[in-house]
Amino acid sequence: MSHRNSYYIVNGITLYRLIAAPLLILLIVKGEQELFKWLLPFSFFTDMLDGYLARKYQTISKFGALIDSIADDLTVAAGVIGVFVVAPDFVRQQQAWIIVMFIMYLSETFYSLYKYKKMSGFHTYIAKAGALIQGTYLILFFWIQNMPLLFFYIAAGITIMDLLEEILLVYLLDSWHTNVKGIYWVLKAKNRNRAK
Repeated sequence: MSHRNSYYIVNGITLYRLIAAPLLILLIVKGEQELFKWLLPFSFFTDMLDGYLARKYQTISKFGALIDSIADDLTVAAGVIGVFVVAPDFVRQQQAWIIVMFIMYLSETFYSLYKYKKMSGFHTYIAKAGALIQGTYLILFFWIQNMPLLFFYIAAGITIMDLLEEILLVYLLDSWHTNVKGIYWVLKAKNRNRAK
């Protein structure tokens, strides 16, 4: 497969997630929970697929990383909106955690828009682990009745860690970067540069 073809395929898969997220929201709002719970895992699967293909065929780009981050956020948002629609009592019980995550997400997003004029696309190790755990939790939420609260607290905890790290990365990095391993590596590079 040529580099150009793989570039279009990878970004086409990401584009699918951008288009699918509003459709997922429409489905759950219209009460189509059965179709929603099948299509949501497919959207999360395409997230893993486009990341794998981008690395395999060396088609990682700033544009691709940016739209991938937006598609990720929209897919998670569709899952979260689904939880709000089908389990309002659960949302009320966990509203403190949900509010904290929402405020942190808005803080990171607006800070990045202010500093870089675009959303961040760091794709740190914690963000990748968080995406896997969030996706797994949101998928299982619609398949397993009475999900153990421990799963929610694990997903919430890693989400908060990810958002905190991303806020700190926006503070530390003067220009927009993608595929940043994490704060440890950024601080290590800064210390190495100071030592030169």
